Amino acid sequence: MNSAIDVHRLHFAFTITFHYIFPQLTMGLALLIVVLKSLALFKREEMYSNAARFWARIFAVNFAMGVVTGIPMEFQFGTNWAAFSKTAGGVIGQTVAMEGVFSFFSNRPFLGLFLYSEKRLGPKLHLASAALVFLGSWLSGFFIIATDAWMQHPVGYAVGPNGEILLSSFAQLLLNPWTLWQYLHNMIASVVTASFVMAGSGAYYILANKRPEYGAVFARVGVVAGLAATLLMVFPTGDGQGKMVADNQPVTLAAMEGLFETANGAPIALAGQPDMSQLKLDNPIQVPDVLSFLTYKHWNAEVRGLTDFPRDTWPDNIPLLYYSYHIMVGLGTLMIAIMMLSGFLLWRGKLYASQALLWTLMLSIPFPYIATTAGWMTAELGRQPWLIYGLMRTIDGVSPRVSAGNGLFTLLGFMGMYMLLGILFLFLIVREIAHGPADSFRQPEPVRTRNIQALSEGGT
Repeated sequence: MNSAIDVHRLHFAFTITFHYIFPQLTMGLALLIVVLKSLALFKREEMYSNAARFWARIFAVNFAMGVVTGIPMEFQFGTNWAAFSKTAGGVIGQTVAMEGVFSFFSNRPFLGLFLYSEKRLGPKLHLASAALVFLGSWLSGFFIIATDAWMQHPVGYAVGPNGEILLSSFAQLLLNPWTLWQYLHNMIASVVTASFVMAGSGAYYILANKRPEYGAVFARVGVVAGLAATLLMVFPTGDGQGKMVADNQPVTLAAMEGLFETANGAPIALAGQPDMSQLKLDNPIQVPDVLSFLTYKHWNAEVRGLTDFPRDTWPDNIPLLYYSYHIMVGLGTLMIAIMMLSGFLLWRGKLYASQALLWTLMLSIPFPYIATTAGWMTAELGRQPWLIYGLMRTIDGVSPRVSAGNGLFTLLGFMGMYMLLGILFLFLIVREIAHGPADSFRQPEPVRTRNIQALSEGGT
């Protein structure tokens, strides 16, 4: 860790990985809160409003933590990556600024209305405020994704006389084809996270026999949303994102799949260990021809291997990229199986009585966080050695006057500060979960509820 570039990369990786723990839940919860408020309005059951209020408090804690951990990340563009900011600031400055507008100046007022003005707004306007929180969260996410997508697949730019990158088409920046698939894939992933958190929390309440009627609502909404979201993660969003990588970053595809030699009818590797000294996959478990079909929709299509590309264009850490990708895919497959089985038992009216599956839902809450982190590692490691793919190498984007020692000192400071923030976050979330929805909020009128047995038989 003596190299400044290594310290700066680790610094940013730590900051953004910790930060994204929070937005992925808030963006997904924003949609599920709208679902709960809609159910409250159309079914005229106060239980759903109480459930929405409960998850709004979880949303608020996550949102606050996301803001606190996200601001330092943007400052690092100037402190650790000054050369990159100077060169590409004319492009990324547009989307980063717009993200700040929607995140800080639009989303927070709507969140305040939702949290503190329910009685004054009434049911319909309160639902509208929830929808505006959802819209603001997802628009904020769009502009961040547009920034990263441009770094993956730069479009709508021109190179100035001094080497600076200038924006030539704002429309092309926003309508970048890479942005479409990456945005959809990322936002659906946030719904997967929120669905597992909600379903797992519901399973906890049922198993603990603590407000099981709310546990049934959480489990039902979480499983239905999670089943739809996990399937959408594979197709069309995952498939579309994979095609973008295959068409624009074929060397990245080869590294992700551990494919060293070009092959017609290329196999897909279910397991194996990349051996960089021998340039082969050790102990592979492969399915013939599947990679060719998934990539080009033809069983015998040619897929180029790593040895077909210049060595200086290979991703810097192929084993880590390979394992990150396979962790993402493996956990994604497992989450689909969990949600499909849960959905089937929900349909049969047996989910709430299945102790094993309720425990599975509760213990699987970390899975989407791990899978999403592995997915982002796949995207960012795959882009290497480029900071802006094909335009600027990572080594050319660092701040030339910030030494490795200075970077390491601030990294240790961030680790300590974020550890304290993490402890505070866990304390607040555990306290909210312990209180539960009915204990956290005063019910303004008698609640029309059904017992857990009736809920297990009647569905929504």
